Amino acid sequence: MKRYERYKPSGIQWIGEIPDHWEVKKLKYVGQAQLSAVDKKNEPDERKVLLCNYIDVYKNEFIDDNLSFMEASATENEIAKFALNRGDVLITKDSETPDDIANPAFVRVEKVEIICGYHLAHIRTNRDIMIGEYLFRLFQSPDFNARFTVNAHGITRYGLSSDDIKSTMVLLPTVNEQTDISNYLDRKTAQIDDLIAKKQKLIDLLNEEKTAIINQAVTNGLNPNAPMKDSGIPWLGKMPANWEVKRLKYLGNIKYGLGIPPKPKKDGLPLIRATDIQKGEIIDGEMVSIDPEDVPYDRDPVLKKNDIIVVRSGAYTGDSAIIPQKYEGAVAGYDMVVRITKANAVFISYALLSHYVLKLQIYQHRLRAAQPHLNREELGETIVLLPNSGEQEDIVNFIRAKTFDIRDTISRIQREIELLQEYRTVLISEAVTGKIDVRI
Repeated sequence: MKRYERYKPSGIQWIGEIPDHWEVKKLKYVGQAQLSAVDKKNEPDERKVLLCNYIDVYKNEFIDDNLSFMEASATENEIAKFALNRGDVLITKDSETPDDIANPAFVRVEKVEIICGYHLAHIRTNRDIMIGEYLFRLFQSPDFNARFTVNAHGITRYGLSSDDIKSTMVLLPTVNEQTDISNYLDRKTAQIDDLIAKKQKLIDLLNEEKTAIINQAVTNGLNPNAPMKDSGIPWLGKMPANWEVKRLKYLGNIKYGLGIPPKPKKDGLPLIRATDIQKGEIIDGEMVSIDPEDVPYDRDPVLKKNDIIVVRSGAYTGDSAIIPQKYEGAVAGYDMVVRITKANAVFISYALLSHYVLKLQIYQHRLRAAQPHLNREELGETIVLLPNSGEQEDIVNFIRAKTFDIRDTISRIQREIELLQEYRTVLISEAVTGKIDVRI
């Protein structure tokens, strides 16, 4: 893409040169920034409001009327200070890791009395100088955002002060140019997001195909003409005549991982958490590393090859993955670890992903709690259909062969998605810092 005709030093080390006609000012001179402490309490003498909280901002680029906001209450003064207007920008002001500081969202709400909640900073610009749409995109630029990561302070939780936000230097094209940049990025990111969504849909279809292969193999075996018998379990129906019904607790040991994570440390031991598990696979995109010296080894948290991690709580309760050689020696997080000693561990890992185990048993357990949750006793009672050891190995080899191309295709598409996300980030950064000229 084309560049501007003339550039000048910005005076900001992290940004380098900017277009000759752009300005640089502290954020406090182009708008108001204030830290919210409005929490989710409900006080009888306060007015009922809807609260936009940390998760709303962390998980969404845009705060609009389609979100389900938390119900809370606020004083008249809090409402006057923190009620959201269309065009406001919200950022996360504190987090457990510095990398999650200053994550932005742009406010598109039209409702009244949606209040900026705790752990957030509320920014309202002077639209004669800077529009919120442009500031939002500026916060999305890694070059700009890195300043907040560096300045975040804390020990167990990192945060920004009001002055950290107000004193940050922002780039100021003309308002018309800010509008051009914002509109351009809205169009381009929407196109990229649509392409990513289509690729993700293809991954979902491939995962469904993989699941169907696993379901058939671990429920009925490989021989379609094999004699069947009644399993004795009404919801399960028939099973291969030479298979047995076993409960998971009799096939190995089930234990809990660590309740409290050790201290983070770059290049330390991998910590396998629920967020690192996805439909039978260990994914390392957001995996964290921990200090080996802070690990409570008396809890036996170190993972071995072919251990199975089962998610213990949250939206993905019951999802599981087997530990490959790559992650032997990693540490188990909060979730459960199944160590199979009396069956083929890989076969059991496939069984745990099957419809009759995951949907008909584990999901039923997790729905009984107020929040999705699964404990060791419930997992141990899970019924597994078990062929002899030779047939287990044959089924494992069959599933691996049949799903190899599917896994390979999914990995390729995931890499394509990562490249699109990287391109999206670069495009935003270059547009808001003047490295490319997107004016109409």
